[in-house]
Amino acid sequence: MRIVIAGAGIGGLATALSLHAAGFEDVTVHEAVPEIRPLGVGINLLPHAVRELTELGLGDRLAEIGVATAELAYFNRYGTAIWSEPRGLAAGYAWPQYSVHRGRLQLLLLEAVAERLGPRAVRTGSRITGLGGEDLLIGADGIHSAVRAHLFPGEGPPPWNGLVLWRGTTYGEPFLTGRSMIMAGDGAQKFVAYPIETGGRTLINWIAERPLDGDAPDRGNWNHPADPAEIGRHFADWRFDWLDVPGVIAGAEAAYEYPMVDRDPLPRWTFDGVTLLGDAAHAMYPIGSNGASQAIIDARVLAHSLARGDLAAYEALRRPATTALQLSNREMGPEVVMKLAHERAPGGFDDIEQVIPYAERAEIAAAYKRTAGFDPASLNERPSWNVTR
Repeated sequence: MRIVIAGAGIGGLATALSLHAAGFEDVTVHEAVPEIRPLGVGINLLPHAVRELTELGLGDRLAEIGVATAELAYFNRYGTAIWSEPRGLAAGYAWPQYSVHRGRLQLLLLEAVAERLGPRAVRTGSRITGLGGEDLLIGADGIHSAVRAHLFPGEGPPPWNGLVLWRGTTYGEPFLTGRSMIMAGDGAQKFVAYPIETGGRTLINWIAERPLDGDAPDRGNWNHPADPAEIGRHFADWRFDWLDVPGVIAGAEAAYEYPMVDRDPLPRWTFDGVTLLGDAAHAMYPIGSNGASQAIIDARVLAHSLARGDLAAYEALRRPATTALQLSNREMGPEVVMKLAHERAPGGFDDIEQVIPYAERAEIAAAYKRTAGFDPASLNERPSWNVTR
C-alpha cells in the first residue's frame, strides 16, 4: 500500500512513525516548506500522547527534551489560587506529562522518521493538494490545509473569536514547584506560563491572551512578530507574590501574535483515497493542551485501523471525540473556572470554597479529562494501539 502524508508537522511525522510501526513500508511525507526548522515555542504533551510516543519507542528521547509537568494550577487575575491538581505520574497516570519546545519535538520526530523509514521519507519543498497515484493520501497539513480545501473548497478562512494570543519564551526564576503550569485570568484576559527547560536556568514558555483591538492579522500564522513592550502594558499590574508577569513578558527576546482561531467541525474526514488528521481535521482553540496531543493520537488510531483493513474505524473513533473537544474548547474547557471566579467575585476573594465549591471545581476538571480522553483510569486500562505482527 502506497501512502502519502501531506505535512511534516508533529501530526504528519507521528503518522509516518505509526504507520511504519504497524507494518507499512511505502510511506512518504511531503512538506511544502523548503527546510524544516525548529520553529515555535512551548507546548504540553498530555499523558495520553506521551503513552503513544512511548509505545513508539521514543520515551527516553522525549524525557531528554521535555520537562515533566508537576502540577496544573489556576489563579484569578490577582494571583489567588482557584484550583490546582497534580499532573503526570503524580496524578496516577502510567505516563508523565511533558512541557516541551514544539520545534525540538518536531526535530525529534523527524530524526526518528529518517532512522526508521530512510532519509528520503520526508520530501521538503513539496506541496500536496490532492491525490497523485497513491493508495491513500493523509492530509496532515495544518489549519490552512490544502488537502482540506480541496475536499471542502467553499470553507474559507478559519473563524476568529476576537481574542489574540501572544507567545514567547523568557529565561527567569523558577516559580511554585519549579515544574508548574499556571494559568491566571478572568475569563477574557489571561496569562499562562510553564518551564520548558530547567537546570542551570529556567526557560519559561508564556502565553498572554486578551481581546484584540482592531482586525486580526494573519489568521493561523504562529510566526507573526509582536512587541513585548506593547504586550506588557496590558498586564502591567499583574505582579504576584510568586510570579512577576510583566517582568516575564519584558524579558522575552521575541514574541509572536496569533489570533484565536479554530475550524468548524466537519461532517466527514474520509473520501475515496483521502483522509484528514490533526489540525487539518479538527483545529481547535489552544485550550487544555490538546492540539499536538490529539494529532499524535489520530496518528496511532489511523495506523491501527489501517493495519486491520478498516480505515472507516479511524474516523468513527476519532471524529466524534475531537468534535466534542473542539466544542468544549469553545466554551473554555477547564479554564472556565477563571471565568466563574471573576463573575462571582470580580474584586477577588479570600476563600475559593465560598466562590466555587470544591465539588464543582473537581467536576469541571474531571469532565474535561473525560472529553479529551485522558481520564487516568480509562487511559491506564485502555488496550494498546500497537499492532502485533
